Amino acid sequence: MNTLKKIAIGSDHAGFDYKTTLVSYLQELGYQVTDFGTNSHESVDYPDFAHPTANAVENGTCDAGVLICGSANGVAITANKHQGIRAAICWQKEIAALARQHNDANIICLPARFTSIEACKEMVNIFLTTAFEGGRHGTRVHKIACS
Repeated sequence: MNTLKKIAIGSDHAGFDYKTTLVSYLQELGYQVTDFGTNSHESVDYPDFAHPTANAVENGTCDAGVLICGSANGVAITANKHQGIRAAICWQKEIAALARQHNDANIICLPARFTSIEACKEMVNIFLTTAFEGGRHGTRVHKIACS
């Protein structure tokens, strides 16, 4: 049974349309969504939205996160600066599943310029409903932190 209920979401201008669609989609699925912006197509700096999204996941206010930008690289790099975050760039549903199963990722990062919104919906759903396998993967995940 999935226990992830509170989702943080953020994007830059390149991901704004996808974010807007995903917020509605997640709410339709019954998730509580906290939207950290951006709220327009106006050019913005992705760290201004990735950091608050990552903070909400890291401090436990939200159970998981979704970040979207053009390539997903900027938001993933930013989110992964947070010690308690494992942000995974996903562009296929199998990668979204493995990010959870093997890496216990807690934020999915989506490349709006390289995937369809339908693929993103599917990946987010898979990401949020797939459990971490633990075991040998848990040992590896525990070695990620620098401190």
